[in-house]
Amino acid sequence: MAQTSINIRIDEDLKRDFDGICDDLGLTMTAAFTVFAKTVVRRQSIPFEISKDIPNTETIAAIEEVEAMIKDPALGKSYTDVSEMMKELLA
Repeated sequence: MAQTSINIRIDEDLKRDFDGICDDLGLTMTAAFTVFAKTVVRRQSIPFEISKDIPNTETIAAIEEVEAMIKDPALGKSYTDVSEMMKELLA
């Protein structure tokens, strides 16, 4: 089967990190992309989940609590000293 080339633009740091992992696995980046492409063709889908990071219930509640405290500072305590805050948190 004839070979062809693909040019991909990618962040330099991401490329370096990806190349390092491929090297640790004994693969070239070309081999890793080929494995990915063959898996996509075989499964007829991306071989991993692609989704937005959706916060869980606890995180949503924390976000809402902070938003409420921003609107009404009387709802929460503020600190001017990190060590004072940490002392109360660890108590």
